[in-house]
Amino acid sequence: MVKETAFYDLLGVSPTASEQEIKKGYRKAALKYHPDKNPSEEAAEKFKEVSAAYEVLSDSQKRQVYDDYGIEGLQSGGPGGMGGGMDDIFSQFFGGGFGGQQSRGPPRGQDIKHAIGATLEELYKGRVAKMALNKTVLCKPCEGRGGKAGAVKKCTVCGGRGIRFVTRQMGPMIQRMQVHCETCSGSGDIVDPKDRCKTCNGKKTQTERKVLQVHIDPGFKDGQRIVFKGEGDQEPGVTPGDVVFVVQEKKHLIFKRSGDDLVMEKEIDLVTALTGGEFNIKHVSGDYLKVSIIPGEVIAADSIKVVEGKGMPIPKNGGYGNLFIKFTVKFPENHFTDEDNLKKLRDLLPAPRKEVFTVPAGVDTDDVVLVDYDEHKHESRRSRNNYDEDDEDYGHSHGGENVQCASQ
Repeated sequence: MVKETAFYDLLGVSPTASEQEIKKGYRKAALKYHPDKNPSEEAAEKFKEVSAAYEVLSDSQKRQVYDDYGIEGLQSGGPGGMGGGMDDIFSQFFGGGFGGQQSRGPPRGQDIKHAIGATLEELYKGRVAKMALNKTVLCKPCEGRGGKAGAVKKCTVCGGRGIRFVTRQMGPMIQRMQVHCETCSGSGDIVDPKDRCKTCNGKKTQTERKVLQVHIDPGFKDGQRIVFKGEGDQEPGVTPGDVVFVVQEKKHLIFKRSGDDLVMEKEIDLVTALTGGEFNIKHVSGDYLKVSIIPGEVIAADSIKVVEGKGMPIPKNGGYGNLFIKFTVKFPENHFTDEDNLKKLRDLLPAPRKEVFTVPAGVDTDDVVLVDYDEHKHESRRSRNNYDEDDEDYGHSHGGENVQCASQ
């Protein structure tokens, strides 16, 4: 048993009707109450109801919810979660809901988004930026009416909605389309030209320049949103949206940000890596940092050291992240000193580790020499060798087959 049969009655079918019977009933009822054939206001309302009924019954999920819970189940969502879509359907066909349900309130305008660039220095210290916007606001002289008080009338063609629905028959199907009302030019109101507002010329809105102070607090991150509630464009009967500024972090020459931490690379020479030294950094805070490498603390290539508390501000707890420094070591040029100095250097450095691999006794060894890598010379030769190997395999394979065939 279905909970109610109102939609089925509108299409003139039973609750057990098949999809084809529902479609046939809709076509018959739609043609009967079509505004082109029956221009009365009563027929137009009936046509809306028929269309809404078909919208539900032609969808198997919505039909099941309607059968089990009726119109109330469709509006509240039911167990199938149909409520949001059905509100749109009822609003579209009946101006606020089937059976007289009222609209939930004025629609909300779109948010306006703007990017606002910020350097790492600005994200560390914070800044206040003044942003000028050209926004749409309700016309002040006519208070958004478009004309003199009492002179603005609701458009009778579209019922003040600014849109109307037209139907077109395409073979056996009837297509329903939404278009702007030509009578009121989509405004929803009719006003005599002589009574129109001279400031907005009946458009109800005008453009206004507004300056907003955008506060970027210390520690803000890339992609963070700064929202100005209700500062979006204004329209009659529409709740203004928000103006949203999205922080875009600019690239820094030295530092990269990783969450609340800063990361940088630093190249030092071999002498500093082995014997210690110092270097200076200009921090994003504006301060200069003197970093000391303690003599005897060897800095290996690609090693990472941390300067604690010199990262970015952490807004939640008032602390700071850390600064990570990744070191690269620059070695001296070839033949940078004579053999005597090299011997002294070898005596100063830790003894080289012993080779794990040993040559068996009585085996001769070939003496080889290391040369510098030449991309053109060595890569082209390697590519050629690979090609020769492939070609050789290819020839052997097919040659073997040919020989075998010939022997037969």
